[in-house]
Amino acid sequence: MEIKFGSIDEILELLPALPDKLRGIQETLIANLIMLSEIPSPTFEEEARVKLLLQRMLESELDNISTDEAGNGVGIIPGKDPSRNILLVAHADSVYSEKVDHAISVLAEEIVGPGIADNSLGMAVLATLPNILEMLGIQLNANLVLLSSTKGLGSGNLDGLRFFMDNNKIPFEAGICIEGEKLGRLSYTAEGMFRGHITCSIPEELDWQRVGQNSAIIALNEVINRILEIPIPKRPRTSIVLGAIRGGKSYNVMATHSSLRFEVRSEDAEMVQTIRERIEDIIAHASSPYNAEFKFDIVSSREPGGIDVSHPLVKSCRMVMEKLGVQPTIRPSMSEVSELIARGLPAVTLGITEASNLHDLNETIRIKPIYTGLAQLLAVLLAIDGGFCNEPE
Repeated sequence: MEIKFGSIDEILELLPALPDKLRGIQETLIANLIMLSEIPSPTFEEEARVKLLLQRMLESELDNISTDEAGNGVGIIPGKDPSRNILLVAHADSVYSEKVDHAISVLAEEIVGPGIADNSLGMAVLATLPNILEMLGIQLNANLVLLSSTKGLGSGNLDGLRFFMDNNKIPFEAGICIEGEKLGRLSYTAEGMFRGHITCSIPEELDWQRVGQNSAIIALNEVINRILEIPIPKRPRTSIVLGAIRGGKSYNVMATHSSLRFEVRSEDAEMVQTIRERIEDIIAHASSPYNAEFKFDIVSSREPGGIDVSHPLVKSCRMVMEKLGVQPTIRPSMSEVSELIARGLPAVTLGITEASNLHDLNETIRIKPIYTGLAQLLAVLLAIDGGFCNEPE
C-alpha cells in the first residue's frame, strides 16, 4: 500500500492510534528480544548475536544481508526510490561477559535480564521492523539500511561503525541510532571525550626503608588526588568521572599492581586535550617518589559536534514526542550518533522504553511504553522518508 504524506502534520495525526496498532507485533518483538538477549555479546565477541539477527533478516527477505570484516550485520528493506537511503543503527555489544547467566525473565509488565535495555531491545527493534512495516502496509520511498554495529562500547571505540562508514559509500540522507532506553531520549550532539586507563606497578621486593609507602594503591591514590585538583570549568561544561579502581590481593599482601579507569568529557576539544596533558604530567611526576611504573592508555575518544536544535530532524523528533505525550530528554551522546554527526550526517539517538537497574544483572524494561517508543521511531522514519527533515537548500 502506498502511503504518501503532504506534511509532517499528516504523520502526526496518525500517532494517537499508532501505539495500540503496534501491540499486534508484541509476540514477534518479545520472541526476537528473548532470543537475542540470551546470546552473550561482549564487545569484540558479537558474532553469534549478529548471526541470529541476520537469520531474522533472511526470514523477512531483506536485500543485501551480509557481514563485513568488522563483524557488522546489515540488511536493507528496499524502498521505491533506490537512490535514497536512511541508516538505522543499533549496537550489538553489551557490557556482560559470556560467563554471566543471560537468562531473561518475562513478567506481566516488565522484562528482566542483563543487557535487556542496553542494547538487546535496540537489536530486537531492528529484527522486528520489517514485520512492523508489513503489518502496517508501509513501503518507504527510501531504502532503509538496518545496521547492527560491533565494537561500540569501551575500548571498542565505535570501531565497527567506523569501519562500515569508511567502507560503504552509500549516500545516506539521515541516521537514527536506537537504544533500548530511555523513551524520550533525544541526542543530536556529542561532547569531546577520552577514556583513560592508568596502571601502576611497583617492584615486588619489599623496601623496608619505605614500608607504608611502597604500595601501588598508595601511588595510584596520589595520582587520583592530583587529578581531582585539576580546575574544572563550568563553561565549557567539563567533567572527570573516576569510573573504576582496582588493586591489591589481600589484607596483608603488599599491592604491587593497581589500575584506574576514568573518563574526561567537555564541550570544548581544547579543554579535553588540556586535561589529558595535565594527567600525563601528573603521572610523570608521581613515578619517582613511589618507585612506581605508570602506564597511561587512551582506550577511546570522541570529538565534540552535533546538529543544531533548529535542524528539521531535531524539530520533527520533538514534534513527534510532544504528540505522543513524551517529554524529551536532551543530552549529548558518546555513542554511535557521535560518529555519524562527526561525518556530517544528520542523525539522532532515540530510546524505546522506560528502564531501570541499568548495567546490573537485573536490568529491567517496561513493556507498555515500548509501543509508544516504536510509534515514535516509525513517525520519525516517515518524516525523514517524506523529506520533512531536510534543511532548506
